[in-house]
Amino acid sequence: MTWMKFSFQNSNSPLMEQLIFFHDHTIFIIIMIMTMITYMMMFIMKNKFINIKIMENQFIEFIWTITPPIILIFIAMPSLHLLYLMDEMKSPILTIKIFGHQWFWSYEYSDFSNIEFESYMINEMNKLEKFRLIEVDNKTILPFKFNIRLLISSDDVIHSWTIPSLAIKIDAIPGRMNQINLFMNRPGMYFGQCSEICGINHSFMPIQIESINLNKFISWIKNF
Repeated sequence: MTWMKFSFQNSNSPLMEQLIFFHDHTIFIIIMIMTMITYMMMFIMKNKFINIKIMENQFIEFIWTITPPIILIFIAMPSLHLLYLMDEMKSPILTIKIFGHQWFWSYEYSDFSNIEFESYMINEMNKLEKFRLIEVDNKTILPFKFNIRLLISSDDVIHSWTIPSLAIKIDAIPGRMNQINLFMNRPGMYFGQCSEICGINHSFMPIQIESINLNKFISWIKNF
């Protein structure tokens, strides 16, 4: 349970942890700017006289000219670091091809010749056991604590493969193959949805990943 539902989902990847840290870092800077500007505005409104030393003061103009670039540097540096981490691809042990369709996802395990399936939302379910409008008939099984490369494209229109708790949001574009690195910290069930308006059933093509250890993943591969 999160306070008033305003906070992020619990992070399940190193990238999501860094994104939350960056969010807190930026919010702290923004609060400082708002506090300083509010104080200055209140001080000026209460002062009925114009201070001649403030008008055409080169030192004050220098301060409010140089301060914004410095603040932007403190925001830009961690942001560029995050962009680098998103594009970094470190020796993935597994490659998964993901294709968006109207309106479902299909998955192909490129390192294995016979593992390919489609994933549809489950329409009828027991509400006590499953999540409404987010459970799928074929879950994507992946091992945790390993780097996995995702290759994402589309067969018809633009989709977006998104899992918030893993800090993944990448567009599936027809005729183009995008890639991103996936790393999960622990076992669990992770959910996402298409985040690009792609048609009438855009809201009904969820994503479900089950993260398991390597031994169970190998057993699943053998029994597929």
